[in-house]
Amino acid sequence: MERQPYDTDLTDNEWALLDPILKEAKSKRGRPPVVPRREIVNAILYRLRTGCQWRSLPHDLPNWSNVSKTYRRWIRNGCWERAHDLLCREVRKKTGGKRNPAP
Repeated sequence: MERQPYDTDLTDNEWALLDPILKEAKSKRGRPPVVPRREIVNAILYRLRTGCQWRSLPHDLPNWSNVSKTYRRWIRNGCWERAHDLLCREVRKKTGGKRNPAP
């Protein structure tokens, strides 16, 4: 059964931007991931938006422990920093290259 989407879930276009960066951040074990990366990101975004504790993630999202460990691994290997830089470049393209676009 497919879960109902949350407001914090990535759109297909957002996922298309982040997927290549997250593919680089593979586990050192070399095993294929048990949970899709997109669902891990959706769980992280849910937690960041709601401020809930890791253990309080809804049951239809991936296991909190898996999400938490992946989040920390992506911090250590610079994945989030690369994602931030990519998103900043995308915003600059859309705003005509201005450093501080007006709201």
